[in-house]
Amino acid sequence: MDKILVEIWSDVMCPFCYIGKRQFEAALAQFPHRERVEVVWKSFQLDPDLKTDPDKSVVQSLMENKGWSEAKTRQTMSYVIEMAASVGLTYNFDKAVVANSFDAHRFTHFAKKRGLQSEAEEKLFAAYFAEGRNTADHQILAQLGAAIGLDAAEVLKALAGDDHADEVRYDLYEARQIGVTGVPFFVFNRKFAVSGARGTEAFSEMLEKAAKD
Repeated sequence: MDKILVEIWSDVMCPFCYIGKRQFEAALAQFPHRERVEVVWKSFQLDPDLKTDPDKSVVQSLMENKGWSEAKTRQTMSYVIEMAASVGLTYNFDKAVVANSFDAHRFTHFAKKRGLQSEAEEKLFAAYFAEGRNTADHQILAQLGAAIGLDAAEVLKALAGDDHADEVRYDLYEARQIGVTGVPFFVFNRKFAVSGARGTEAFSEMLEKAAKD
């Protein structure tokens, strides 16, 4: 039977992307044709110009970038933390490191070439949202790679140069071409789309639709 292609545009620093990942995984676990599903992660940057700054809190960064008050920022974060908890995730925004995600995306493409992209995405999300690790730091990325079976030295060598930068840029270009303005953005069989963390039921319905296509 034909494969069902699911392409997911996401960003490491996007809290709804990790939540959407869990919702999609729950839908996939219930899907009777899950062995037919091929998942491909695509790069997206919510803030391409963001400067990596381990000394700046996420609260400060959001206040500066969004123009929000501290009260509004913390209220929004509380809502997201509750939403994450509903799918079994623990978010520690107080520990999160403000980091540009371009090299993290390069890392996922490195992992993709070795059949470990989904594992790399999971490690990145956990590192950013739960563990307070700098996802722009090449040494950290090498450690995450080693944890999923990649060669840490090879990861460092790839990141030291410009490896996989073109793949990241092409993902960003594709996102612009199809009108992606926010993530997560799920595309099924290049025909049907779900924008945002819409819940397990929405993903189940889309998987069934793609299967019938």
